[in-house]
Parts: sequence; C-alpha cells; structure tokens
Amino acid sequence: MAEPILPPLKPIPMKDRVSILFVEKGNLDVLDGAFVVVDKNGVRTHIPVGGVACLMLEPGTRVSHAAVTLASRVGCLIVWVGDAGVRLYAAGQPGGARADRLLYQAKLALDDNARLKIVRKMYAMRFKEEPPAKRSVEQLRGIEGVRVRKMYELLARQYRVEWKHRNYDYTKWESGDIPNRCLSSATACLYGICEAAILAAGYAPAVGFIHTGKPQSFVYDIADIFKFETVVPIAFRIAARKPREPEREVRLACRDIFRQTKLLKRIIPAIEEVLAAGEVKMPEPPPESVDPAIPNKEGMGDAGHRG
Repeated sequence: MAEPILPPLKPIPMKDRVSILFVEKGNLDVLDGAFVVVDKNGVRTHIPVGGVACLMLEPGTRVSHAAVTLASRVGCLIVWVGDAGVRLYAAGQPGGARADRLLYQAKLALDDNARLKIVRKMYAMRFKEEPPAKRSVEQLRGIEGVRVRKMYELLARQYRVEWKHRNYDYTKWESGDIPNRCLSSATACLYGICEAAILAAGYAPAVGFIHTGKPQSFVYDIADIFKFETVVPIAFRIAARKPREPEREVRLACRDIFRQTKLLKRIIPAIEEVLAAGEVKMPEPPPESVDPAIPNKEGMGDAGHRG
C-alpha cells in the first residue's frame, strides 16, 4: 500500500519552543490528529510536539510509527534515555540535516589547523580568557580537564557538598552518591537541548573537535561551553540539600535556568561562532536543499521544559 502524501508543515522556530519534555511511562501515539501519551488506564495527555525541541523517553515508554513520523516532520528530536535520563541509548534525527553543513563541519574537523583554531575558540568561550599559546589540541584538552576538576572542587566547597570525584556507574544508578547523580541528571538535560539544536541546524552530533570518537562528541563540545554557567552549579546546590528525588529537582531547576539564561537563544549562534573560528568558508547550499527547521535570521529564543 502506498504511503499517503502528507502536506508540508512549517516548523515553529526554536524561540517559541519548550526545550525538553520527559515522558516516563505510557504509549506515544497520534490519535485523532493529536500527539498524545496514553497511560495504562487509557487516559490521554496531549503534547504539542511541534512546540517542543526535544522529547526524552525513559524506560516504560513506547512510541508508535505515526508518532515518530509526526515528530520528525515538525523538527522535534526524540531521545531514548535510561532511568532519570542519565544514559542516552539512541536519538532520532528531526529532519534538519544539510549536506553542505555536514561537509563543512567534516572539513573543519579534518583540517588540523582549523580544528586547533576551533578548540582554542571553545576554550575562550568556556573560560572567558584566551588559552595558552602554542598548545596542541591534546594539551588544551588536558588543561581543560584540570580546570574542570578544580571547578568541581570549588563548587563543592561553596555549597558544602562532600565531593570525591566525578564518577558513576549507569548500570547501578542508585548506588551512586547524590552529587554525581545530580550532575548526571543536569548534564543530560543540557545534552538533550544541545543535540536538538545541532541536528536542527544541519550539523552532525558525532563530528567533534575537542571530544572525538563518540556519537555525541560535538554535543559534548557545545554543552561544555555553557555547562558551568548553567547546570553544574544547580547540581551542587540541589545535592547540598540531599533531596529525596534529586533527579526530578534537578530537571525543574534546569528548566528555570534555561529560561533565565535564554539558553536556546544562544546555542545555534554559538555553534556558528565556534565553526567560523576555523576560517574555512562554508560552501553554498545546493538549490534543492531544504533550510534547517529551527535556525532563522532573527536568532533563537528562550523557553523552559517541564520536569
């Protein structure tokens, strides 16, 4: 049977979207034209999927073919995660990939000089100072690692949190200490919206510059620029209270900080600024290419997510 021809949809720009929604239990489907979650009692909860940047599906969730199709048409990223969103298993592309931008990104990553310039730019944006001169990518990565560990220690002292080191076992989540659980939950929220923005802008999450060799390497690169001004302080602040449900409290707090910092307005312009540092001209798009769903000339905007 031939598939029906669906009318084109005009995606909502990022500035008008909610950043993240988590779905813990239920079946995602399209019923009577609406994107819904149906619980075990048959109760429907409507999700305005066209106004969401990223849906994170936790264990206990099933999703229909129709739901995935609709999400892709409106540019909503679907991510399959573990309990509390701390383990990313898979992500569906929301339909924004552009061959010209993928080739541009790959060309930058494969050019040693361009890559070093981009890594230096990321360092400057992250730490608000120029990186040491005459350092390789590997040396800058090592310097960053030392600084990050020191920042964890400083935040732990600031919030009076007992801190050993950054470590957790995703296969034994409940055995982890509260600070690490809070950090993992917070960074998962940040990774979700960064990956949604990267895909929607037409780039590849796997083609990184500081991080390499992993499916979300570029996600980690971009998220690191914003991590310590947004979600990391939140994680330590909540860990200090030793809450009963730390993951949920972290999600709600991330929702607020994403809105306050207008994070969604800043991610894609930051991607463009980072890549421009490589000083390689972006190729002209082919005439038949389709513009990415989310970026626009007016920039991106702010919205929160529901925990």
